Amino acid sequence: MLQTALRFSHTLLKEVIQKGDTVVDATMGNGNDTAFLADLVGSTGLVYAFDIQEQALINTEKKLTELGLTDHVSLVHKGHETINRTIPEKTQLTAAIFNLGYLPKSDKQIITKPDTTKKALDALLPRLAPKGRIIIVVYYGHLGGEMELTLVQNYCQELPQETYSVLTYQFINQKNNPPILFCIEKK
Repeated sequence: MLQTALRFSHTLLKEVIQKGDTVVDATMGNGNDTAFLADLVGSTGLVYAFDIQEQALINTEKKLTELGLTDHVSLVHKGHETINRTIPEKTQLTAAIFNLGYLPKSDKQIITKPDTTKKALDALLPRLAPKGRIIIVVYYGHLGGEMELTLVQNYCQELPQETYSVLTYQFINQKNNPPILFCIEKK
C-alpha cells in the first residue's frame, strides 16, 4: 500500500538521520514530528523545533515529557524564519521537516507564509550536510495555501541539480487537496 505523505516523510528521514545528529522541526505543531526526530537523534543529538503559537509549545512539551525526550530538544517560540538567528551558523544539519499550513485543531487564520518559509529554506540549505534532507509537506487546501505551494514548487525547481536532488510525492486522484511532499537532498 502506498504511504501517506506523513508516513513517507518519516521514511525519508529515517534513511538519513542517525544518533547524535542535529535536525530541525521547522513547524512543531502538536509535537509529533519533534518527538519522532528526538527519538531518531537519541540522547546525543539535538532537535531544534520552531513555532509561533504558544499552544504548539505546550502540546509539544507535554508530548516530549510523556515520552522522556525533553533533554535533547530545544523548543523555540519563534517562527522558522528565525532559523538563521537561532541556530549557530557553523551547525551542520542532517535533516529538517516542515508541515506547512496551520496548526490542526486551532485557529485556521494563523498559517505559514511563503516569505517566512523561503527565509527558513534559505537558512537551512547552507547548513545541510551532504546526503542531508529537507522534507516539506505542503497542506494547501486553505486560503493562502496555494501561494505557499507555488513558492515551494518554484523554489525547489530552481535549485541547481549539480548540488541538490528534489523529489515530489503526491496523490493525484484524491479529493480535498491531499498534501504534497517535497524532499530536497544535498548531493
